[in-house]
Amino acid sequence: MPVRPRPLSPHLQIYRWTITMSMSIVHRATGIANYVGTAFLVIWLGAAAWGQGPLDVVNLVYGSWFGQLVLFLYTWSLVHHMLGGIRHFIWDFIQGMEPGQREMLAWANLVLSVVLTLAIWTIFVWVA
Repeated sequence: MPVRPRPLSPHLQIYRWTITMSMSIVHRATGIANYVGTAFLVIWLGAAAWGQGPLDVVNLVYGSWFGQLVLFLYTWSLVHHMLGGIRHFIWDFIQGMEPGQREMLAWANLVLSVVLTLAIWTIFVWVA
């Protein structure tokens, strides 16, 4: 009996790129980024516990333009990941979504994460 080759799994060249696929990848990436950002938070808390000298050094680094950029992206990562979790929760519990609703939620996740991050930084960093 001849041996039939196993079927190949579809690959990225087969699939049409969609916003939901992109947001799934970004959700995973922000989850990883949140671990790194949380390590920066732990460093800051450790420096505060260590004393004023170490805290001044960490505040100097975090207060630089690069540190502020990293903190801004960390804030966006937290917000985006949270909204992505809510989006997945909605997908899991709402039956019979109409065509286009999943894509609308994915776009809303992206836009709302940017808007909320800007609002957080405007209220707590730039204005304060």
